[in-house]
Amino acid sequence: MNRNQRIVFALLVALLAFNVLPAGAEESQGVVNINTAGVEELSLLPRVGGVVAQRIVDFREQNGRFKALEDLMLVKGIGEKTFELIRPHVSLQGETTLTEKIQLPRKPSAE
Repeated sequence: MNRNQRIVFALLVALLAFNVLPAGAEESQGVVNINTAGVEELSLLPRVGGVVAQRIVDFREQNGRFKALEDLMLVKGIGEKTFELIRPHVSLQGETTLTEKIQLPRKPSAE
């Protein structure tokens, strides 16, 4: 490792140690496997409640496994905006690791 690489590595370690990484750079809170998750697990996603979670399960049962994450937008109640919010928290394979409801920051109200 050359000197510049060591400096960059040391800075990254320091940022992690002091938890000052920019927003979005922190490790994901977990993911939900949309091909295996039940209603309760799917409800942990932002802007997904019990009704939409049930629609995801129903869609999967009627059409088979999701082949692409974007296929979620075929489910009633999931448009482009919602999809972009949940995209970082969903996967097509692997284990569901999300354990708590993801709370999105609220926009300030217009005065």
